[in-house]
Amino acid sequence: MAIIGMIAVNVGPRGADGILGTLYDLPLGRASLLFMLLAGVGTSIMTRSVRAPSGASMPWRTLLWRAALLLVGGLALQLAGHEASVILPLYGLLFIACLPLLKAPGWLLAALSGASLVLGPLVWLAARRESDAFQVTEPTLLDPPAEILGGILFTGSYPLVVWAAPFLIGMLLGRIDLRNPALHRRLVLWGAVAAVGAYLLSQLLILVLGAPGRIVGLDRLVSATAHSQMPLWLVSSSGAALFVLGLCLMGERFASRHLSVLAATGRLSLTVYVGHLLALAVIVRPGPGSLAEGILVTAVLCTAAVVFSWLWTRRFQTGPLEILLRLPPRKTTSERNG
Repeated sequence: MAIIGMIAVNVGPRGADGILGTLYDLPLGRASLLFMLLAGVGTSIMTRSVRAPSGASMPWRTLLWRAALLLVGGLALQLAGHEASVILPLYGLLFIACLPLLKAPGWLLAALSGASLVLGPLVWLAARRESDAFQVTEPTLLDPPAEILGGILFTGSYPLVVWAAPFLIGMLLGRIDLRNPALHRRLVLWGAVAAVGAYLLSQLLILVLGAPGRIVGLDRLVSATAHSQMPLWLVSSSGAALFVLGLCLMGERFASRHLSVLAATGRLSLTVYVGHLLALAVIVRPGPGSLAEGILVTAVLCTAAVVFSWLWTRRFQTGPLEILLRLPPRKTTSERNG
């Protein structure tokens, strides 16, 4: 679901009028945040042995390898003409940043998540003071290291100071028994409350205080607009992500029987993500020019992704790009000596 939503967002066009345009824009600012939440969940599940009583060794080599691959690969992918913002460099930096937190107590993860939720937007506002709200600087592999770091931390579409919050929430969830039906119900209920409540609170504040201007300032704190990087948007979109996760967990038995093709697509998420950006750059751009064209292109890309993933997983266990995430084996002493 996150992949399909992100494909729709990246294909565009956005901001079309009418109910259909509103529904088409629904994944904007939500699909990517759902990805971030799931990245945190996956990180905790992958490293659960570290927190076991046996005290397994820290998988720092694996995480550093994945971080380097996603960081360099994402920065290179940003150079392609797909006209989308690549989220992979943020993943890479977060994998490095989370290393000291793999054994951290849950209360510390919760505190850091809360700090990112409340203080992250303020830091972002300070870093972009008096700049155009709609100007973002996406770092690429050709930029100097300082500009790359600044782009990932502050000025890109996915600033780490803000987006660390859903990642840390995911890390917390990954430590809980996700098979618990009571948890599923709480995720659905409180996810919906957060998603709707934060959005309605934003609309009320805008009605009372006025809409934020184009120039970045403290008046922006009332916004729940997608990618506004503000607390109410974070709460609303994180709630939507929790709601979707709860629904999927509730329907796991049904999904495993009848939606295996979508599960296959999820297993090849990196391959599909990179593939759809390259397809946009080579085939689609500069289009689509209308909402109807956007829906058609999205449907074609999603269908191709699902069919390819289903066929691939029938023969192979790992996707063509996912296999790169596996750490290369160490050379033995005899191999090093020739």
